[in-house]
Amino acid sequence: MSEADTPLVGPGIRRRRRALELTLAEVARRAGLSTPFLSQIENGRSRPSMGSLQRIADALDTTAVQLLSTAEAPRPVDVVRGTSASVRETGAQGEGDGRMRPLVRGHQRLHALEFTGDHDWGREFRHRNDEILYVADGSAEVEADGNFYRLERGDTLYCAGGLVHRWRPIEPGTRVLVVGIGDHVQVTDEQSG
Repeated sequence: MSEADTPLVGPGIRRRRRALELTLAEVARRAGLSTPFLSQIENGRSRPSMGSLQRIADALDTTAVQLLSTAEAPRPVDVVRGTSASVRETGAQGEGDGRMRPLVRGHQRLHALEFTGDHDWGREFRHRNDEILYVADGSAEVEADGNFYRLERGDTLYCAGGLVHRWRPIEPGTRVLVVGIGDHVQVTDEQSG
């Protein structure tokens, strides 16, 4: 499927930018993008690669997942077909053949993403809430909280909220599912007494 089939994220980017009282030029500079390109994204005339979306999210102090989730309204029941569109994921140098496909659409309490191909090892993540990484095919290396783990097909790694982590595929054909609680959700621990 083509990039044109991916959700429009521009309105969510614009809302977030305005809520932070930032100018288009400020966000473009922080993200390392041109102001005209960011304007085209906000106005729905262009769709960013996953790498550009991650840089925009960093500039707006949010995540690419959150920006993608605001592209569509929540649905109480939704089916995402295996043929649904994926977004090209690029590394720090703008290269790579990785793909990311949202498995849950809309602004939900849960996010789920499918990654195939390359994934930027240089990018570290720290999410507010818990998440798991599940290797559906192939194998992956994960660094979480300073420790390294090799995950094979069928393995799952749980990562508590707030822990720094990163991952990469080890072999061609690796497919990783990332499922977590949305950063906009406030989780409270209930203790039984």
